[in-house]
Amino acid sequence: MDITINKQLVQKDIKKEEQFTPVFKINNLNLWYGQDHALKDIKFDIPEKQVTAIIGPSGCGKSTFIKTLNRMVEMIPIVRMSGEIVYREKNIFDPKYGVEELRTQVGMVFQKPNPFPKSIYDNVAYGPRIHGIKNKKVLDEVVEKSLRGAAIWDEVKDRLNENAYGLSGGQQQRLCIARCLAIEPDVILMDEPTSALDPISTLKVEELVQELKKDYSIVIVTHNMQQAARISDRTAFFLNGEVVEYTDTSTLFSNPSDKRTEDYITGRFG
Repeated sequence: MDITINKQLVQKDIKKEEQFTPVFKINNLNLWYGQDHALKDIKFDIPEKQVTAIIGPSGCGKSTFIKTLNRMVEMIPIVRMSGEIVYREKNIFDPKYGVEELRTQVGMVFQKPNPFPKSIYDNVAYGPRIHGIKNKKVLDEVVEKSLRGAAIWDEVKDRLNENAYGLSGGQQQRLCIARCLAIEPDVILMDEPTSALDPISTLKVEELVQELKKDYSIVIVTHNMQQAARISDRTAFFLNGEVVEYTDTSTLFSNPSDKRTEDYITGRFG
């Protein structure tokens, strides 16, 4: 039985590899916080319209890495980097590549829900307005579409003018996802998006991620290995700023090639 299952997994994985189109290509990426070498020779490709999970113990570089993908990490003054990150055939570190353009294409959802102190409607309409959309009818359509896309429309459609702070934590996080969708990104980065949520809200966000990957490429940092196993197609295991192993999720959890990966996923450390 085990052999049959493994053959099926291998066949499935070969099929995935054949269809693998990278949205990001990371080549020899190194990052330092001052003298601290936080990311070391990171090199792997991230597929489009799949969920890629980044796992590893606290302090291993997961959140630092995901923030390099939209250059948010550069907001820290002592950061310096080498190597390249290629997004859709463009090096994001090229001086000609505007960071505003990149962050429009590569959206971010943070660990704790961070709605603006505005109405639910204005939270979602904020990005489109910044990008020059003023027509009320168009904004109404964008807001509804984004809230539907974040699976929260039915819960808030009758209270769009209420302050977003009146929503529950899980609702606020889905509102933040709707706010991200409103600017029509290509990639959605999620930095531990359910760590501050209760189990029911976590389940709703996980179901949403599965739905969103039909239209978006998703990279999710999670400290929850069960979550990575449930929702991701591929998983990268980070340790001490290095990528120890990166493969399809089923293989990484059922047949890891590196003993450090096995030790981590079986709870021997971390």
